[in-house]
Amino acid sequence: MPRRVRRVVVLAALLVTTAVGLAPAASAREGTVVPTAAPTVRGAAVWGRTLTADGGTWEPADVTLTYRWLRDDAPVAGATAETYVLGTGDLGHRISVRVTATATSGATGQATSAPTSRVVRADLRNRREPRVVGQARFGRTLTARPGRWSTAPDRFRFRWLRGGEPVRGARSPRYAPAPEDVGRRLRLEVTAYAEGHRPATVRSTAVVVRHRVDVRRTVTYSVTTRGRVTASLPRFRRLVQQTYDDPRGWRGRGVRFRPVARGGSFTVVLAEGSTVPSFSAECSTTYSCRVGRYVIINQTRWQTATPPWNAAGRSLRDYRHLVVNHETGHWLGFGHAGCPRPGALAPVMMQQSKGTDGCRFNPWPTLAELG
Repeated sequence: MPRRVRRVVVLAALLVTTAVGLAPAASAREGTVVPTAAPTVRGAAVWGRTLTADGGTWEPADVTLTYRWLRDDAPVAGATAETYVLGTGDLGHRISVRVTATATSGATGQATSAPTSRVVRADLRNRREPRVVGQARFGRTLTARPGRWSTAPDRFRFRWLRGGEPVRGARSPRYAPAPEDVGRRLRLEVTAYAEGHRPATVRSTAVVVRHRVDVRRTVTYSVTTRGRVTASLPRFRRLVQQTYDDPRGWRGRGVRFRPVARGGSFTVVLAEGSTVPSFSAECSTTYSCRVGRYVIINQTRWQTATPPWNAAGRSLRDYRHLVVNHETGHWLGFGHAGCPRPGALAPVMMQQSKGTDGCRFNPWPTLAELG
């Protein structure tokens, strides 16, 4: 091709290219508004957070912007500001913003941002751990303090733990330590719930539950038998010590009982019924007795309890606690007691083996007896 002709073709191509590149500007001048950078949304897709719309850039640049927030591409009622606070209705959904640009000529254009990730619940953070308020002693009541949180919770769930394991049924903000809590580590577990937040669970510092009172007096005792004993002596020894250690018993008066091989401050005797009167003429073959340093447990009663006790549906184990507590109470200096009023707990020093005169059968010293 001759050189002159080639120059004419190239010049024509340049003229066409220039015309195409100017097309958008020409379109805008002819009354359209077009985005040159899409709108975006700033902020975390988390409940309670604020999203902010960046309206993008437009041609022409001199435009007025309005906003419409969308939830899964559907308009959110009333959400027309530049910012949007994420609420409960947004959880699990994606949020975007649709921007309308209006030029001074009245021409308009629209563009929509990319959607956020799905809106998730916020984290509920504990600022101050829960506390257990009150004296951690048997016979007292403890109160839960739920601590402080990053957002004020709507409600709490409480659970009390003994040695790290949940205490069955203990889900109240108040808790009265049980006998089995004494000597164990007790914690409070709090789960907090707040709108739009994930539930959060924290535990208090552990407290060690102590007896009703500290030790005021330590006594020693030994165990022996009298007559033909068929009951298990190891089991007898074990339950006697359990009775003495129990927070509901004389330990609650501050008396600690320590077993020794022989001698001691007093002697607990498991005696064949027929031999009980050999300790004193005031003792009978039917019931247990205490004479001087001897706390005498009638083997027949140990094995069968008594008709009034059994008729009331009480357990043999509780009767054994009763008879040990009653006869040891005599050794401690307590005499027999009567029923204070119908329906009340019978004092442990009442002769419950024979009846209760309207009181309720009870194997442990009452608070009045513990002093």
